[in-house]
Amino acid sequence: MAAKRIIPCLDVKDARVVKGIHFKGLRDMGNPAEMGVRYGQEGADELVFLDIAASNEGRTTREAWVEEVAGTLSIPFTVGGGVSSVEGIRRLLRAGADKVALNTAAIAEPRLVAQAAGVFGRQCVVVAVDVARDPELGWRVFSKGGTVPTGLGAAAWLRELEDLGAGEILLTSIDRDGTEAGFDLDLLDLAASLGIPVIASGGAGSREHFLEAFRHGAEGALAATLFHEERLSIAGLKTFLAQQGIEVRP
Repeated sequence: MAAKRIIPCLDVKDARVVKGIHFKGLRDMGNPAEMGVRYGQEGADELVFLDIAASNEGRTTREAWVEEVAGTLSIPFTVGGGVSSVEGIRRLLRAGADKVALNTAAIAEPRLVAQAAGVFGRQCVVVAVDVARDPELGWRVFSKGGTVPTGLGAAAWLRELEDLGAGEILLTSIDRDGTEAGFDLDLLDLAASLGIPVIASGGAGSREHFLEAFRHGAEGALAATLFHEERLSIAGLKTFLAQQGIEVRP
């Protein structure tokens, strides 16, 4: 069984790392390159960089930002935000990304997932899926940085993405984002039947929340504020998880 992954997330807007609650009320958290260095030194397994304004501004992720962060890193690096073409993915990989995350473009044109997997290999293709609880669909999928509801239900969309060739799912609960109330375990249970890795996102507030996510099938767990404000160390978290029988990288 593969070791579980601890993944800090840099939500970037105007070249600064920001964080809010339910994708709103953003606060400045620091410089992305400097934070990338810190997380590499602290033992993070990967880093996720999301240009959260790109889709709403009708552009792709700024390659200069990616190059700056990639130049400081020695750990795998996933980049997303406004990516809408195979050529756009190629540019980000050349700028230093190891994997590229699709979201809004995958919803608009699902064939892009299959095309990207065919060109670069599915290991490079992450699809970010932002969802909120919904009385009709169970969980409704949102696009454009979690701001626009779609007609997609999470269960059917996740299965379709696996069939299309996605190599990994970054699954974010909008309801839990920034709340520190814990990951949505029901949502993780929904995704547990997938044959590709699922990264839990949205709601981390304690080391126990990571343990719960891994016990509910997540291959990785992502957090932002908890790590950015240094209220939980990655080394301490890994020690705790290992003591609970979870395999982690040293």
